[in-house]
Amino acid sequence: MPLSPHHFKQLLQQRIFVLDGAMGTMIQTYQLDEKDFRGERFIDHPCDLKGNNDLLSITQPKIISDIHRANYAAGADIVETNTFNGTAIAMADYHLETLAYELNHASAKLARTVADEFTVSTPDKPRFVAGVLGPTNRTASISPDVNNPGFRNVSFDELIEAYLESISGLVDGGADFLLVETIFDTLNAKAALFAIQQYFDEQKTALPVMISGTITDASGRTLSGQTTEAFWAALSHINPVSIGLNCALGAEQLRQYVEALSKVATCHVSAHPNAGLPNEFGEYDESPETMAAQIKEWAEQGFLNIVGGCCGTTPTHIKAIAEAVSGIAPRALPVDQHHLLLSGLEPFSVKPEDLFVNVGERTNVTGSARFSRLIKDGDFDTALDVARQQVNSGAQVIDINMDEGMLDSKEAMETFLNLIAAEPDISRVPIMIDSSKWDVIEAGLKCIQGKGIVNSISMKEGEAAFIAHAKLVRRYGAAVIVMAFDEQGQADTRERKLAICTRSYQILTEQVGFPPEDIIFDPNIFAIATGIEEHNNYAVDFIEATRDIKLTLPHALISGGVSNVSFSFRGNNPIREAIHAVFLYHAIQAGMDMGIVNAGQLAIYDDLSDELRDHVEDVVLNRRDDATERLLTIAERYRDDGKAVEQQADLAWREWPVEKRLEHALVKGITDFIEEDTELARVGAALPLHVIEGPLMDGMNVVGDLFGAGKMFLPQVVKSARVMKKAVAYLMPYIDAGKAPGDVVQHNGKIIMATVKGDVHDIGKNIVGVVLQCNNFEIIDLGVMVSAATILETARVENADIIGLSGLITPSLDEMVHVAKEMERLGFEIPLMIGGATTSMIHTAVKIEQNYHGCSVYVKDASRAVGVAQKLVSVEHRDDFATKIKQDYAEKRARHKGRQSQRRQHSLADARANKTQIDWLDYQPTVPKKLGVQTLDDYPLANLVERIDWTPFFQSWELAGKYPRILSDDVVGEQATALFADAKAMLQQIVDEKWLSARAVFGFFPANRVGDDDMVLYQDDERINALMTLHSLRQQTERPPGRPNAALADFIAPADSGIADYIGAFAVTAGIGIDEHVARFEADHDDYQSIMIKALADRLAEAFAERLHELVRRDYWGYVPDETLDNTALIDEAYQGIRPAPGYPACPDHTEKALLWQLLDPEQNAGMTITENFAMLPTAAVSGFYFSHPESRYFGLGKIDRDQVEDYAERKDWTMAEAERWLAPALSYEDDE
Repeated sequence: MPLSPHHFKQLLQQRIFVLDGAMGTMIQTYQLDEKDFRGERFIDHPCDLKGNNDLLSITQPKIISDIHRANYAAGADIVETNTFNGTAIAMADYHLETLAYELNHASAKLARTVADEFTVSTPDKPRFVAGVLGPTNRTASISPDVNNPGFRNVSFDELIEAYLESISGLVDGGADFLLVETIFDTLNAKAALFAIQQYFDEQKTALPVMISGTITDASGRTLSGQTTEAFWAALSHINPVSIGLNCALGAEQLRQYVEALSKVATCHVSAHPNAGLPNEFGEYDESPETMAAQIKEWAEQGFLNIVGGCCGTTPTHIKAIAEAVSGIAPRALPVDQHHLLLSGLEPFSVKPEDLFVNVGERTNVTGSARFSRLIKDGDFDTALDVARQQVNSGAQVIDINMDEGMLDSKEAMETFLNLIAAEPDISRVPIMIDSSKWDVIEAGLKCIQGKGIVNSISMKEGEAAFIAHAKLVRRYGAAVIVMAFDEQGQADTRERKLAICTRSYQILTEQVGFPPEDIIFDPNIFAIATGIEEHNNYAVDFIEATRDIKLTLPHALISGGVSNVSFSFRGNNPIREAIHAVFLYHAIQAGMDMGIVNAGQLAIYDDLSDELRDHVEDVVLNRRDDATERLLTIAERYRDDGKAVEQQADLAWREWPVEKRLEHALVKGITDFIEEDTELARVGAALPLHVIEGPLMDGMNVVGDLFGAGKMFLPQVVKSARVMKKAVAYLMPYIDAGKAPGDVVQHNGKIIMATVKGDVHDIGKNIVGVVLQCNNFEIIDLGVMVSAATILETARVENADIIGLSGLITPSLDEMVHVAKEMERLGFEIPLMIGGATTSMIHTAVKIEQNYHGCSVYVKDASRAVGVAQKLVSVEHRDDFATKIKQDYAEKRARHKGRQSQRRQHSLADARANKTQIDWLDYQPTVPKKLGVQTLDDYPLANLVERIDWTPFFQSWELAGKYPRILSDDVVGEQATALFADAKAMLQQIVDEKWLSARAVFGFFPANRVGDDDMVLYQDDERINALMTLHSLRQQTERPPGRPNAALADFIAPADSGIADYIGAFAVTAGIGIDEHVARFEADHDDYQSIMIKALADRLAEAFAERLHELVRRDYWGYVPDETLDNTALIDEAYQGIRPAPGYPACPDHTEKALLWQLLDPEQNAGMTITENFAMLPTAAVSGFYFSHPESRYFGLGKIDRDQVEDYAERKDWTMAEAERWLAPALSYEDDE
C-alpha cells in the first residue's frame, strides 16, 4: 500500500523529520576508480564511466546500501535514492540513456530494502525512501548560447518524457514519495511535476511530492532568476507535502531564504544545506556541531518540518542535526488565505485589499498595429521594447497574443516567450498567455517558468473540452481566465453572466479541483454608445454581474478587456480614456480585480473635467436615453485633449530674492512655484547639488528650528517636507546627469525606518520620517509588514546609521524583540530607535534593550525623534548618550521587577469568586431581530461625518487638546484651526467624490457563558450545536471593596441559568479605495495629503463603528429602541452595552480576532483581511463584539498571573509559550522566570 500524501502530512505535524546527508560526499570517501564504476557488466563500455555515481546502484550496490544504512543509523527518517542524474537526458553523457528505468528501479529498491530493515527493528520509527528526480544537465528557460538568447537545448516535452521513465522506475522500485530537488531552473521542475501528475493520472495512484530548489548565490535567486517566493508560486500547483531549499549555500547563508519560504508556503518546509561554503580546494569544512547549532536555531524559530544535509554532509552531520532538532515542535502549517499568487522572476499576489491589477495589452498582435507589424517583420528585439514599456508603465502582468492569420502563432509565441525569459526587467512580471487556439496556449505554457495566466477557456465547446483544458492548465501550473461563454453563446446580460460563471465555478472547483483563487472570470465587456439601444446597458450588466460573482463565488477574481467598452469611439483617444476611467471606477468598486489595459495610457477619474465625467458616466451607467447623443456633441472638443490650466495670482513675496522665496515656500508649505524657484536657483548655482545643500537646507533648518522651539507644529512641518521633496525631485535629473564620484548630498545620517512584520499601521512612522527629513536626515522607509531579515539586510547594504522600528498592535512588540535579538546575533553595532502606539519606555527597557548590546532607545513622538537621532549620530555625544540610556533602562528594569513583587494580585480562583454580580433571574435579554450575518455595502460616508470624534484626529498630528476647545487653544489653536479647515475640505472631497467606500459585516448569535470565563456561541436558537467558543480574561489585580474582578464573560448569561442570551460581532472599514489616493499623493511627494487621508479614513472607520453600534442598539438588535443620544454622549460612551475589540484593554488577546473572522468572514463580506499578527487591512478598520446587558462596561484587564495564563492556555489548547507570547503585555511576571 503506497504512502498517501494525507498520511505523510499527518506524520510531519508530529515532529521534525530528518533527511539523509550527501550521497556524493560519501561516495568520494571510497576513492573509487574507473574499474569500480564499470563493474563486470560495463567492462567494455565505450566511454569513461568514472563520476557516474548513479551507476553505482547497479555496479556497487553494497556501497550505496551501506551509505543508506549509515544515514538511517545516524537518525535519518528519510533517505534519497541515488538517482540525482538518473534521467535519460543526463545519462546520455555516458551513452547510458537506455538504462534510465533500470537505474531508477535499482536505486529505489536498494533504499527500500535498507529502510525496511530499520523499520522492522524499530517499528515505532518507520523509515522512508524519497525517489529523487534531479534537475538534469539542461535548462529549459536559459539559452546555452549567449549570442542566441531564444535558443534551447532541451524542450519541455523532452523533459516530460525523460522524467516519466524515471518516475516509473522509482515507484516500481518502492519509493514512498518523489523528491524533485536541486532545482536551478523552475521550468525544468514544472516539467517534472507535469510528468508526475501525468503518471499519477495514468496509473490511478498518488504519492507525496517533495520539492527542493537551489538559491545559487547571495542574490537570493535561482540560477534562472527566480526569488524564493516566486519559486513557491510557480510550483505550488502540485500540492506538495513539502517545499524547501538545498545545495549551493551553507546553513548560515541559506537561513534567510528558508525563513522567507516558511512564511509563504502553505505546505511543509524542508531544508538540506551544504556543510558551509567550499574552501579553495572545493571541500566543505563546517563541523557537525557548528551546522547542527545553526539548524537548531532554525527549528526553534519555527522554520522547519524536514531537515537534512547536502554537499559536504556526512552521517555524523546527520546525527548531530537529528539530536539538535529532537523534541522541537515542527513548523505549524499556516492557514491558506486563498489569495491569487502569480510569478515571473518575482512573486505577485492579488489580495482583496489590493489595488486594481493592470494587465498590459500592447504585446497583442490583435490589439496593437505596431506590435503586430514588428512580429510579422521578425523584429523581435523591438517587440521586446514594447513589452518593456508596458512593465515600466506599471503593468503588473503582460498579456501576449500572437493570433494573426499571417503568422505561425505557435512559433511566434514560443520565440517571443523564450526571448522574454532572457530579459529580467520584463520577465520579472507574470505572463498572461492569450489565444483562442489551444495549441498556442499550450506552447506558451511550456515556455514560462513562473506562474502565469491562461486567457482563456470557456464552455463554448461543451463541458468535456472545458474540463480537459482546465485540467491541463492546472497541470502546467497556471491560473485561468474563464469567459462567460457557453454552448448557447456569449453572455450579454447580468443574469446570463452570473449563470455561466456559476456553472463554470462549480465544475472547476468540484470536478477539476481548481483552487477558486486561481479562477478569473471575464464576464464579457462589450462596446457601449454604439447607437443600438440593446447595447446601452452592457457596462451596467458587466458591473452588476461582477458584484454578483464576487458575492456568490468565493475567492474568484474578475478581469476583462477594458478597451472593448469604448470601441465605438475609436480614433478619439481622450474620450476612450475617459470611458475607461469611468468604467473602471465603477467596475472596481463592484469588485473587478484586473483588466487588460494600456498601462501607459490610463486617465485618472478625478482628473476628468466635471462636464466630461458627467457625460461619460451617463453613458457607462445608462442613466439617460440620450446619453450617447450628448457625449457625441462634446466628443470633438476633447479629441485633442482640451484641458484648461488654472493660473494662480502672484503674491508680494514673489518679489523677494530666490533664496528667501525658497525659505518662505518651505516654512509656509507652498508648492505652487517651487519648480520655478528651484530652476532659478539651479541656474545661479555652480552645481545642482548646491541648491539642496544651500538654500533648500537653509530653509529646512529654519523649519527645524521653529518646530524645535514650538513655533511650528507637525501639520506645518509635513507641508514643508512636501515642498522640499518636490524641489529635490525636480533637481535629481540634473544631479544625476552631472554626478561625479563622491558628489553626494551631505546628510546628518541615514535612518532605516519600517513598520515591523505583521503590522500595517504607518501614520506615526511616516510623520516621524518627515520630521527627520526636515532636519537633514536621509530616510529609507521600507513601508509596512517588513521582516527582520529585510530590515537588517537593507541596513547593511545602505550602511545605515540608525534603524527605526514602528508598530501599533501588541504582537509588534514581540517582533521588535526579535529584531533586537537578530541584530545581536548578526553582530550589528548601530543604534535602534523604537516607537509606535503600543511601545513604551518601560517595554523597551525591560524587553528589548537587554537583548542587544548596542543602544536601543524609545522615542515617544516626532518632536523627540530629532533630538534622539542627532545625539545617536553625533561623534561627540553618542557614547555618553548611549551610556546614560543603558544606565537609565537598567534602573527601570530593576524598579519594574520590584514593582512586580509588590503588586497585590488575587489568585484566579479568588478573582473568579469576585466576578461581576448580575441577577440573571431578574433579566430577560432582548432577542435580535435577525440572527446570523448581515452586511452593509458602500454605506454613505455622509452619514458618518456627524459621528466623527475629532479629538484623536488632532492627537495623530501631535496637537494636544480636546475638540472643539483645541481650536481656540492659546498655543496650538491657530494651527489646529488651519489643520481642521484642510481636513474638512478633504473630507468633503472624500464624501462628494467617493474617494473611499465603507463596508460593514455584523451578526448576532445565540450565546451563553460556560464555566467562568468562556462564551459558547450556538448555531441556532435550539442551542444544541455549538458554533464556537470565545475566551475572556479576568482582572486579577486586587480591587477596591465592592468592585468586581471583571471578565467579558460576566456579561453573558450562564448556560445553567436557563436564560437565552445573545452576543454580537462586527467588522467595519472606511478604507476601501484609499491606496490609489495615497499612491497619488506620494507620487506627488505630498506627505501632508497622504497622512491627512489616512487620518481621516481612520476617523471615518471609528465613526462607522459608532454609527453601526447605534443602529444595532436601536434597530438591528433593538435593545434600546428609543435611544436619543447626541455625538458628545456617544463619544463619552453613555449608551447601554459595549463593543470591546480583541487586542484592546478588556480583551488583549489579538488571536480572538481569528474567531471573529471565522464567524463573520469579513474578507468576503466586507473586503477586510487580517495579517499573521491580526492587524486589519485596510488599516482604517474597527472590529469587535457586542454585549447588550445594562451592566456591561468597558474595563482594562491589567496584569494577570501565571495561574490564569496556564488556565487560558488549556482552554485555548495552547502551549504556555504560545499563551505567554500573545498575552505578553498583560503578564505580571517575566516569561523567562
